[in-house]
Amino acid sequence: MLSRENKCKGNDYRCEYTRERARNEQQIPAIHVQPLRTVYTSLPKAITDGDAKGRLKGQRKMRGGKWLRDRVGSMVGIHRRPKAWATCFFAILVAAGFARGSSVATVLGTGMPGYSDTEVNNPYGMTIGPDGALYFCDLGNQRVRRFDLKTKRVTTIAGNGKAGYSGDGGPATEASLRAPHELAFDRKGDLYFAERDNHVVRKVEMKTGIISTAAGTGMAGYGGDGGPGPKAQLRQPHCVIRDKDGSLLICDLGNHRIRRLHPETGMIETWAGTGEGAATPEGAPVGGTPLNGPRTIVMAPDGDLFVALREGNAILRIDAKTKTYHRIAGTGEQGYTGDGGSALKATFGGSARGPAARLAGPKGLALGSDGTVYVADTDSHAIRKIDPKTGVITTILGTGMMGDGPETSPLECKLSRPHAVLFTKGKLYVADSEAHRIRLLSLP
Repeated sequence: MLSRENKCKGNDYRCEYTRERARNEQQIPAIHVQPLRTVYTSLPKAITDGDAKGRLKGQRKMRGGKWLRDRVGSMVGIHRRPKAWATCFFAILVAAGFARGSSVATVLGTGMPGYSDTEVNNPYGMTIGPDGALYFCDLGNQRVRRFDLKTKRVTTIAGNGKAGYSGDGGPATEASLRAPHELAFDRKGDLYFAERDNHVVRKVEMKTGIISTAAGTGMAGYGGDGGPGPKAQLRQPHCVIRDKDGSLLICDLGNHRIRRLHPETGMIETWAGTGEGAATPEGAPVGGTPLNGPRTIVMAPDGDLFVALREGNAILRIDAKTKTYHRIAGTGEQGYTGDGGSALKATFGGSARGPAARLAGPKGLALGSDGTVYVADTDSHAIRKIDPKTGVITTILGTGMMGDGPETSPLECKLSRPHAVLFTKGKLYVADSEAHRIRLLSLP
């Protein structure tokens, strides 16, 4: 056993001393990236099943929680720190309650890249269409596809499988696309999707199947505000959503701006961002304030917008009434920390290294019916949620390590760079991109 002199500074639960202490004294698995997950799976089943009162199936009585505090606290090195213990114990209870009432399963994909009724290749953005089907960007296949949730049949809506920029004015299935990322329907039921590497937003008229360019020239740049969308320049657009007034908001990520496209007139303008990749001050107005890499947007029923900043490594809320920014998650630093505590102190993008670390911020957002914010923490290989009442963040799917499964336990199922989440009817769809699967997380 290691000596106390070799203990990590600050009693970091990840240090070798703490891990060995946990293994030898508590006979539990080694502590991994997130302590609460290992703690949860290591606790007696009586606790995780809610029978924390009285005897623990042969264990001693709880007696005010002291047994559990000493037992679990020693596992993560916080048994002598009351505040840290309280936070961790709260996170354990949250995770235990969630995990017991949830499960995860693959609805599409085999784990290998492919193109068939059962295969996908690097799925990205998803949306539910007016017909109730699941539409998604199959990035590796250079296509936009439709998955019928009832028949399980998959059809192609746009893309011929060849990377390129061609086909406008003809059938969408004969057009060439390049890196379709996210998609949305307008009020008329026509489909729009952002093509990152073509620097455009394209439109499919669903009645005719004809494709056209709604915004962008195909060349990276910035310009064209106040004029027709097809004559404006974008730089790596990633996301498009429909606002309450029917206009479309586009995350023009490479320009550090959010553009607004008016489908009825075809005109485009800059709505947010200055072009400067700088920090967004708390409470600042939308107009004239910088945004550092707006990657994706989701809208609440009251019109509030939530924006994930990839380079800024944070999540902002835009108040619909005051048109001001308010940070709800992220410190601006890279990492995979904060579970069980305030989302404002959390970090995202834990596993990215080298140049990729600069792009490791949150990449996918969804809103639950109760206001819960779901986050695709892509480079932490995890899906996390932010409680709207407490502001506490927790991991609900993934282990923090890259992999593929096993299903069905959410906190034991490894993910591989998930890029998108979609909440609908009490369930959460997850585009587990590099595992080549679309998974369904049943929420408690």
